[in-house]
Amino acid sequence: MEHVHGSYDGSLVIFSYIIAVLASFTALDLAGRVSSGNKSTRQGWLLFGACAMGMGIWSMHFVGMLAFSLPITVEYDLVVVLVSVLAAIAGSYGALYIVSRNRLNVSRLLIGGALLATGVSIMHYAGMAAMLIEITYKPGIFLLSILIAAVASIAALWLAFYFRFGGLKHGIWKKLGSGLIMGAAISGMHYTGMAAANFHIGEKAAFFYGVVLQDGWLAYLIIGGTLLTLGLSLFSIYVSKQLAGKDMELFQNEKWYRSLYENNQDGIFSVDVNYRIISCNSAALEIVGLEHSQVYRQKVDQLIHIIVPEQRADMLEKFRQAFKGETITGEATIERPDGSKVSVSYTNAPVIFYEQVVGTYVIFKDITTEKQAEAKVKHLAFHDELTGLPNRRLFNQSIQDAIEESRSCGQPFAVMVLDIDRFKMINDSLGHTYGDFFLKEVSKRISECTANKNIMLARMGGDEFTLLYLGFKQELEVTSFVENVIERIQVPYRLKDNDFYVSASIGIAIFPEHGDDAEQLLKNADTAMYEVKKKGKNGFAFFSSQLDEQLAAKIELESDLRKAIERGELMLHYQPQIRANDLAMVGVEALVRWKHPEKGMLSPGLFIPIAEETGLIYDIGTWVLREACSQMKRWHDEGGPLIPVSVNLSSQQFHQPLLVEYIINILNETGLPAEYLDLEITESMMMDAEVSASILRQLHERGIKISLDDFGTGYSSLSYLKMFPIHKLKIDRSFIRDITQNQNDKAIVATIISMAQNLNMEVIAEGIETKDQLDILTDRDCGNIQGYYFSKPLSATDVEEAFFVPGRASAVKQA
Repeated sequence: MEHVHGSYDGSLVIFSYIIAVLASFTALDLAGRVSSGNKSTRQGWLLFGACAMGMGIWSMHFVGMLAFSLPITVEYDLVVVLVSVLAAIAGSYGALYIVSRNRLNVSRLLIGGALLATGVSIMHYAGMAAMLIEITYKPGIFLLSILIAAVASIAALWLAFYFRFGGLKHGIWKKLGSGLIMGAAISGMHYTGMAAANFHIGEKAAFFYGVVLQDGWLAYLIIGGTLLTLGLSLFSIYVSKQLAGKDMELFQNEKWYRSLYENNQDGIFSVDVNYRIISCNSAALEIVGLEHSQVYRQKVDQLIHIIVPEQRADMLEKFRQAFKGETITGEATIERPDGSKVSVSYTNAPVIFYEQVVGTYVIFKDITTEKQAEAKVKHLAFHDELTGLPNRRLFNQSIQDAIEESRSCGQPFAVMVLDIDRFKMINDSLGHTYGDFFLKEVSKRISECTANKNIMLARMGGDEFTLLYLGFKQELEVTSFVENVIERIQVPYRLKDNDFYVSASIGIAIFPEHGDDAEQLLKNADTAMYEVKKKGKNGFAFFSSQLDEQLAAKIELESDLRKAIERGELMLHYQPQIRANDLAMVGVEALVRWKHPEKGMLSPGLFIPIAEETGLIYDIGTWVLREACSQMKRWHDEGGPLIPVSVNLSSQQFHQPLLVEYIINILNETGLPAEYLDLEITESMMMDAEVSASILRQLHERGIKISLDDFGTGYSSLSYLKMFPIHKLKIDRSFIRDITQNQNDKAIVATIISMAQNLNMEVIAEGIETKDQLDILTDRDCGNIQGYYFSKPLSATDVEEAFFVPGRASAVKQA
């Protein structure tokens, strides 16, 4: 066969390259449209893009073939030409499908490149085969053209994927540059393939007889088809650009929505009109404790079991309301498969499309922690934080409820106020930690007494408890109950390695006899309780009208006491302390009196308990200490005798943080030397041995003497006597009163005197009223005596005239 050579038309070669560039640019832009489209539009863009890209590559190929002219006329097999078009379109479809994915890894890039290279190669060599002329190929250049097609396809895919979105900076220019590169690669493949071809003169039959195309008409067909295809492509690009902003906004909105949906900490169920859950987020699954497969496509009534039974009917009704277009909010409790319960707040919001409800969103949030905190706050609002018992608010509310019930059924009830005797001693001496422990133990014991009874126990504050006794038939049941409570409270409490004994005072008021509202019942029960304390504590009493009168008098007395210091109504009396062997005065004890403007002279027993309850005892104690020191200093300055003054120190004074400085400041103000001050303290003040020892040691080091008052009546350990710098023991009057008849009292007094002497302590007995009492004490070597037998407490003037003036006159005569 005779070999023929052809030549190229330069203008058509350039035109073919331009077609390749435009096809590449169109493909790059359409790749973005395919990627950003939704499911309904993506397939359309994919087909259209494949046609545009395939037709563009095919047009470039056949324009390039028209640029090549042979010395003979060549006809074309139309069917094969169309096959080459389909091959180009199929390869383009595969390429666009690949770049429309969200990810493009190496393996996917290579597979897509192979598909596109195959389509382009088939298109090229099928188009060559459509020429009705014998053609042979140079193997090396043929393989090179295939390699160029593969490399060009891979490069085209990568560029198309990278530039698929037009939002990149300078995106249009980057796409155009990439189009120039891709156009050069596609043209290079074509012209390399043409260089591999050898043309021979000889006829070649068409595959389908009579379906041939003259090369002149082919030129017109190719140019027309190319211009039409590119025109439609550019027009579609223009139209798509107009919609691109809106589509991209919709696409971004969908991504924002999906991110918000999936990453929302609130659970979300999407429910369609068939009450079927069509989607849910991970937070929803975590809250309900179910897997996705257990929720997805399930109907609401199939999942209603996760709601606690008592709320299920209401929840289904809320769904029905939501599907009527209402936005429903509420709270519910979910029971997980593991048995745990979760409290949620929810919003059931309808989804409305064209004025029709097409579904609902159930948005719910785990509020278990908030509910628990709310319950705790509510509990604390109505319960005592220390003991967990109902507090004043809940108790008063319960009384009101009991009143309403009692009025309807005629059943009486009792209100009781209970106060712990000697609690202040424990709290002041051991501290609040032990005080709190003690109160919890007391509340536990009282609670045990209320078992199997319709009784409510509450703590009102401090050591005050209240009880509401319902359902008793006679008052004897109330009496039996309070006696049991008092007995249980008296059992010793082990605190800080010591046994502590306390008692209880209980006041009782009966509805409606003693009051018709909560305030009056509590007030009257409180009055009855204070009457018990007044009569010695450790007991109970029912309210009476007489107690009401006494309470009014007490309130009046308290009001007057607050003004007594300012008005100068307080005064001191002094009771001499006598040495038994020579009847010489060895000291005086300062005792406070209140000269009331209307009631006259009042003894400490009437107003000191009120002062202790109200906190006035500190101010009164300070006034007593300063006045006693001032008076003794004046007596010393006026000629003596040089004896000490004994002053009782209250518990509040003893436990103040700067007691030593407080005492020294008063001594400095009054000028009285420290050795002439004798402070009397009680055993109850020394419960905390470590703290008490430090305070007493500092006072002793400054020369102040310490006397232990009312010795033998407290519950302190005798080891305190050797631990503390005690100067003097004072035998309580309770052991002296019956000493002439009671052998036990004689033995106790003798033991105290002997013990004091062995410990090198002074001892003084108070409350001596008869000669017989004095003789018994002197026979047992009691050194010092105090009592009415020698002198009652006297005013400063009377003491001076009765004891000091005669002593001074005698001293002058002897001089």
